[in-house]
Amino acid sequence: MSWTDGTIWWHCYPLGFVGAEREAIDHVEHRLWRLTNWLDYVIELGANGLLLGPVFASRTHGYDTLDHYRIDPRLGDSADFAELVGQAKRRGIRVLLDGVFNHVSHEHEIVRRALDGGPRSEAGSWIRWVGEYPRGFEGNLDLVELNLDHPAVQDYVVDVMNHWLDLGIDGWRLDAAYAPGPDAWRPIVARVRAAHADAWILGEVIHGDYPDFVARSGVDSLTEYELWKAVWSSLNDRNFHELAWTLGRHAQFAGRFRPLNFIGNHDTTRIATKLTDPRDLPLAHALLLLLPGVPSIYAGDEQGFTGEKTDGPGGDDAVRPAFPEDPSGLAEFGRQTYELERRLIHLRRTHPWLAWAGMSVGAVTSDAIAIDLDGGAQRLTLGLNAADEPVDLPGVNGPLRVGPHAWVLG
Repeated sequence: MSWTDGTIWWHCYPLGFVGAEREAIDHVEHRLWRLTNWLDYVIELGANGLLLGPVFASRTHGYDTLDHYRIDPRLGDSADFAELVGQAKRRGIRVLLDGVFNHVSHEHEIVRRALDGGPRSEAGSWIRWVGEYPRGFEGNLDLVELNLDHPAVQDYVVDVMNHWLDLGIDGWRLDAAYAPGPDAWRPIVARVRAAHADAWILGEVIHGDYPDFVARSGVDSLTEYELWKAVWSSLNDRNFHELAWTLGRHAQFAGRFRPLNFIGNHDTTRIATKLTDPRDLPLAHALLLLLPGVPSIYAGDEQGFTGEKTDGPGGDDAVRPAFPEDPSGLAEFGRQTYELERRLIHLRRTHPWLAWAGMSVGAVTSDAIAIDLDGGAQRLTLGLNAADEPVDLPGVNGPLRVGPHAWVLG
């Protein structure tokens, strides 16, 4: 059993969270204390992991890195970060960093050296090219792709990962892990794990053969985008048959590794906005926290925050907002969702075997579903009802009566 089987992540995007400037600055603003102020809130919620978005020096949004060894001056400095990690550890909170290694800012010194040397030079072999021009990640020319197949780049990434693991973090999220493919990560992950056997490494993968990616790359987990999509889509379309099909896939994944389950993150429209019927919000949260895998709560979702991701400049702003300096600044409207989340997390803690449970669908209609969860010595059924009338569902421990737009674990 890994320590991550008992971890519930609270995922936040630091630059937005602390209200940082949009562009890089030439001085240090000490703002990480604003995030430290929320650590007790994380514990009170019932979570015990802090999954951080980018914290390294970058040009704008954090995914255009300028220096992997330096904390973004808009957040603070190395002492501020050490204080955040230290305070988290005192509370038993694990810390995961966002490793943006597939690409860097076009202003990064690696890119400058490559451009000076050209594509056939040693410096040029650090990045990917399209003819005589650096290759931009998904067409973004300000995000230049690193060549993770090149041994020198592998050495660099391994050194960065080990550097911050040595300073006390617990693992990494590999941003855009899908882009270079699983085989590119294999030697990197193996070397990092040789130095830090207990580190947890999560890959961002959107679609494809998840178990194959895990096996070939050596990562511990992947972002479960298939489940994310099925949760809101099946609720909006009143089509739990879609969810049932996806749960069959999810059960196969969970039998091979612990997927990272989420219903929102820094790249997606908030679940409270995504759902057509707000009465379905408790059902989405129940699926997040009671299915096998490792749950990740996007900061603010537990308060019912809303926000729509759009295309174009500023399209992420609504889902990456500034938070109050401390939890006392929260509005009262989120209290009901917060209490729901605490109750669900309590159930998760009461039944820790849910992290690795076997799973099957006991019954399904368009707007109701019974999900059987098998922990060997213990078995439970999660019943969901998106209809306007109560329903009776079969359960492994007896029939379940589920009210309108409600869930039951029994």
